[in-house]
Amino acid sequence: MDYNLHDDGREYRGVTQINGPLIFIEKTHPVGFNEYVEIEDANGNIRSGQVLDTSDKTVVVQVFEGTTGLDLNNTRVKFKNNPLMLPVSRNMVGRIFNGLGEPLDGGTQPITKQYMDVNGLPINPVSRTYPRKFIQTGISSIDGMNTLIRGQKLPIFSGNGLPHNKLAAQITRQAKIIGEDVDFTIIFAAMGVKNDVANYFIKNFEQSGVLEKVTMFLSLANDPSIERLITPRCALTFAEYLAYELQMHVLVILIDMSNYCEALREISTLRGEIPGRKAYPGYLYSDLASIYERAGMVKENKGSITQLPILTMPNDDISHPIPDLTGYITEGQIVLERDMFNRGIYAPVAGLPSLSRLMKDGIGEGLTRADHPHLASQLFAGYSRVKDVRALASIIGEEELTPIDKRYLEFGESFEKKYITQSENEDRSIEETLDLGWQVLSILPRDELHRVSEEELKKYYAG
Repeated sequence: MDYNLHDDGREYRGVTQINGPLIFIEKTHPVGFNEYVEIEDANGNIRSGQVLDTSDKTVVVQVFEGTTGLDLNNTRVKFKNNPLMLPVSRNMVGRIFNGLGEPLDGGTQPITKQYMDVNGLPINPVSRTYPRKFIQTGISSIDGMNTLIRGQKLPIFSGNGLPHNKLAAQITRQAKIIGEDVDFTIIFAAMGVKNDVANYFIKNFEQSGVLEKVTMFLSLANDPSIERLITPRCALTFAEYLAYELQMHVLVILIDMSNYCEALREISTLRGEIPGRKAYPGYLYSDLASIYERAGMVKENKGSITQLPILTMPNDDISHPIPDLTGYITEGQIVLERDMFNRGIYAPVAGLPSLSRLMKDGIGEGLTRADHPHLASQLFAGYSRVKDVRALASIIGEEELTPIDKRYLEFGESFEKKYITQSENEDRSIEETLDLGWQVLSILPRDELHRVSEEELKKYYAG
């Protein structure tokens, strides 16, 4: 194997093995993990790659654009002595890029002198600030009962055929910070989505006029699957630039994390690693953590990064490794329910499995409204009773239920059809959401409401 020494790294001619999106090179100089690599084929076309594994004998490089057309003898590999860097600029806001940060909208590559490592830098836990202020999505089932807090990582667990794409588009259009004059923007990263889905998002954002505040990173289904591994990292790197350099508040939507994990499993199999649960690599937890933990707020910095990862659960199995491990890392989950979807309810957010662990510290007086914590608790309690009554009615029949049980059935019907159900173009303020919650709660007798105060009942209860 021949090599040449350049100012920007060493170049080798010839590779030992090509396996899927991986190339193997032997007898190299000491190479760093995650080092950026340029691969040149026999026709002079340049592809980008990253060192996946390195040892004294062999270096494994993942090629983002795929290895089609490469041959063992004429492939040139240049190690660049630095990790993969993303050019970052304020002018990138409102533009569309591929999964590697290259323009897809017909514009030029960002002109900037600032480049950032796509792998990010670890945040010292001591320097983190506890998230306390909420982001309004305009969706009652989220704002009222599973509130998204600025700096939080709150995933959405969905399933094949459920309207997570529609929900993601609606949140992107409607998300806002109220009561403060701050710079707020959204980064939308899609991994492994089909062309028609990508076009749906682009047209949706264009027609609603929000594209100018949304930056999109799109890795399509027909792109090499290896590219999906770098897409969320490019998106989060740009988010870190906006949040920590420009002091902006950034909401990062990642869809679909299941496609990301499938690509990770593919690479693990090609490397011959010992598989873990359902053949996913044993380091799936730490790899997902390296993405999710890039959300948050840092002391002495006004910016923030909030994450809303969306994943589809295979066979609607919430115990599958992807949602299971995601739930351990993140601060709650929003679960979409197939039964509600089949009954025509949008957005079909499941009332009981869904949870926002940081909600209690980001709502209430001075944040949303003083009655919000008690109201949400009472709605959860009431809906839990509805589930029990419905189960009982399925056994003994609805006509055998007690009068109070029938009132709970009426409450459950109203809760789902008036509070949960809303149009995909309906943007409800937090005040509208809370008032609607009291409206459906007033169906229940006053003496059934044990989680709200007397003062709140006097002010809001209309039963």
